[in-house]
Amino acid sequence: MKAILNAIKLDTHPIGPGHPPLIVAELSANHGQDLDRALRIVDAVAAAGAHAIKLQTYTADTMTLDLQEGEFFIADPESPWNGQSLYALYRQAQTPWEWHAPLFERARQHGLMAFSTPFDASAVDFLETLDPPCYKIASFENGDLPLIRRVAATGKPIILSTGMATLAELAAAVDAARQAGCADLILLKCTSSYPAVASEANLLTIPHLAALFKCPVGLSDHSLDPGVAIASVALGAAMIEKHVTLSRADGDLDGSFSLEPAELAGLVRNTRLAWEALGRIHYGPTASEQASRRYRRSLYITRDLRAGDRLTPDNLRAIRPGLGLPPDDVGRLLGRRVNRDVRRGTPASWDLLE
Repeated sequence: MKAILNAIKLDTHPIGPGHPPLIVAELSANHGQDLDRALRIVDAVAAAGAHAIKLQTYTADTMTLDLQEGEFFIADPESPWNGQSLYALYRQAQTPWEWHAPLFERARQHGLMAFSTPFDASAVDFLETLDPPCYKIASFENGDLPLIRRVAATGKPIILSTGMATLAELAAAVDAARQAGCADLILLKCTSSYPAVASEANLLTIPHLAALFKCPVGLSDHSLDPGVAIASVALGAAMIEKHVTLSRADGDLDGSFSLEPAELAGLVRNTRLAWEALGRIHYGPTASEQASRRYRRSLYITRDLRAGDRLTPDNLRAIRPGLGLPPDDVGRLLGRRVNRDVRRGTPASWDLLE
């Protein structure tokens, strides 16, 4: 199965075949309800060399009900948010809507692309006033087809995370987006656990998704090791999204699975290096290898010879460098006589023979 797709453009960034992966930093809840901190994260993301910053647009009331019990309460010792109600969690995590404009503006000052994940139609309506270049659909919302249709109706590209979705659910989401007007779609392979373990990344799904849905595919990565994201580049990841914090020691809500600025810079550098290393299908010496070819093995005269001496294994050997005849010619040279005096260290050539 082969992907047939063309690159698409997000803002000024081409995404897809022939282009390095776009690195998106997810602010999420790591602002700690401090606008100055959120702005410093934008600054740090730009300094690290990432290409985009992404927000999340919701309120606690658009996400859930203010209940403290049952399914509205997180009682999972493995969850980084254990012991909180959903409502309280989203109250802490939400990015105030009045912050969006200054955050978008700070990003623009740095040349960063800024966009967001809307979680309901009211968030889409609000974000449209800021004219983002694209929208993200979170994994937990990839089954919310009315939301997907509302976002698609803007006519802007959609980045859709695939976490938890079955293939049938993904097909329904992609169909909903395309039928509602989405011409440019990017899927992000995602494992929706926090932090995610590398053994569940299933990166081989990336080229399979690209082939099935004929669109660029990237990675939304919640793992702690940057190796997962770097490895995804070899499988064609066109975009990589990672949560970012100023410092995990600060205890941000999403800090435990977020990159610090220096780590983000390393990710930017190493994913670009991985993409460059893919190159193309190529055989023969590269430009930088041309000079090395002279140091391959070839046949040389290894003892001083007089005219008429025969070539033997004692005076003709395959050694470095590579200016003599190929080693495979040795059988045709042994036993032949030289036609003149030959000094040790002379490359073997046919014109030396009687």
